[in-house]
Amino acid sequence: MEEGIDEVDRPKTVEFNVPEKEAVPGSRKGLKWKKRSAKNVPEPGEEMADRSSAAAQEGATPEEKGNNPQTVKEQILSFTKPIVDKIDSEVKKYQSGKEAAEENDAGKSGSPGKQANSEWKREHLYKILVIGELGTGKTSIIKRYVHQFFSQHYRATIGVDFALKVLYWDQNTIIRLQLWDIAGQERFGNMTRVYYKEAVGAFIVFDVTRSGTFDAVQKWKQDLDSKIQLSDGSPIPCILLANKCDQPKEGFVNNHSKMDEYCREKGFTTWFETSAKENINIEEAARTLVTKILQNDKLIRNGEQTRDPDKFALGDKSDRTNGKSCSC
Repeated sequence: MEEGIDEVDRPKTVEFNVPEKEAVPGSRKGLKWKKRSAKNVPEPGEEMADRSSAAAQEGATPEEKGNNPQTVKEQILSFTKPIVDKIDSEVKKYQSGKEAAEENDAGKSGSPGKQANSEWKREHLYKILVIGELGTGKTSIIKRYVHQFFSQHYRATIGVDFALKVLYWDQNTIIRLQLWDIAGQERFGNMTRVYYKEAVGAFIVFDVTRSGTFDAVQKWKQDLDSKIQLSDGSPIPCILLANKCDQPKEGFVNNHSKMDEYCREKGFTTWFETSAKENINIEEAARTLVTKILQNDKLIRNGEQTRDPDKFALGDKSDRTNGKSCSC
């Protein structure tokens, strides 16, 4: 070491030899060597975090790379970002479509002349959730309802999927149903609140051949009720679907009276035995849910659910008894 120069002040330079060319392939004989320097080479013990990160990415085994927190984080982000972007896009389309339908509805209802016209249509856009355990047939039910299609091939839904069903409800009403097919494992994640947003109805599906899927129904219902309500604070209408009824059943789904009692206790609108394969009760269940949604929509619009008949009269009890009313 030169006198007067502290070791820490030295530039970190290392000299090493590299061959200019190889005389005989695979042989180190007859090589000409020249010195080259590599600047800013860290001393032993320095930059350990960077070294471990580089080793995890370059020289590590797949198992070691998988255990690297940064790698795991990047994998999660690369997987979830497209799903979140897709959800945001669908929510925006749903909201814009709903606003357009309401504006169209309001404009038409404000024109008495158009109400008498048979071509006038009232349009509704409703978001409906289809939830339940993995492999219960949620996607098959949606495909049967929307496309009149069934496939034996099983492909698990990842995150969430969507479908649109248009109903010509009556002569003057068009209903567009946006069906959200939510993966069975999502109940254990943190995304269901995002998926449930703006929903006005739901189906919870279980598999009659697997009693364990019925045991999970109550957990799905609790998750649903805790994260989404109607604008008046009441739970959204929910119908329980006992799917794959064309196959041998497990549990007390065979006892209809017990199923009726269960649905009353847990707050279900009703329940249906369904089969996507044989197209059993799919249309009936959907029509029942839409009917309930329309009823709730009308009540909420008119303020019926929060209205107390005893609070209408502004006078005292004697005024009401004598037939007096407020002259508003």
